[in-house]
Amino acid sequence: MDGHVYRVDDVMTRRVIALAGGATFKDIIRTMETQRISALPVIDSGSHVIGVVSEADVLRKEEFRDSDHKRGPRSRTPGALAKARAVTAEDLMTTPAVTVKPEAPVARAARLMARHRVKRLPVVDQEGVLQGIVSRADLLRVFLRSDPDIAEEVRLEIVGSRFPEGLGSVRVEVHEGVVTLSGRVPDTSLVPLAERLVRSVEGVVDVRCALTGPRHRPVTEPDLMQEEHRHMSEGA
Repeated sequence: MDGHVYRVDDVMTRRVIALAGGATFKDIIRTMETQRISALPVIDSGSHVIGVVSEADVLRKEEFRDSDHKRGPRSRTPGALAKARAVTAEDLMTTPAVTVKPEAPVARAARLMARHRVKRLPVVDQEGVLQGIVSRADLLRVFLRSDPDIAEEVRLEIVGSRFPEGLGSVRVEVHEGVVTLSGRVPDTSLVPLAERLVRSVEGVVDVRCALTGPRHRPVTEPDLMQEEHRHMSEGA
């Protein structure tokens, strides 16, 4: 793979179902139901993403259905009440939308999803025009990378460049995405770095490190050897 870093455009879905700002509440529900999608980007006439409507947004109407909007200390913020009364996508959507660029690494998309607690991200170009959608399921595709492919990258891009003694000193084995490094290295200070770099390779599930330092040979002080030899000669 020559150190290929998976980008969002490697895994995103390019056929996107989006809503116009004027889409009605019923249209939104029908689209979510028929397409089995939990969140939909909302676009303007130029296909720029202006917001996202999620299941959480549409459920606001059900949440406030039997309640008195003027009564109760519960979290009835003006924004929540506005969503409960909304009848179009533009009124209902969450804005600004959390988006990601096509060239972003998949790790960045994963961090954005975790930070904002969303399951899908619209993918937009530099002008904010919708290019695709990336979901949690899409990000998991990198873990389908084959063991031989992962092993080749680890051997060539990490082991081959970090250990001056060459590939023969370190063995790389990969099974179900778990990388095992074994053998001897000339400098044990490189071990944590190697483990961290291997862990960052796309598709790696875990790293098992069994690397050890060089064999230690006993060092004998030359002066002591000469002294011992002199005593042996005098005794003779």
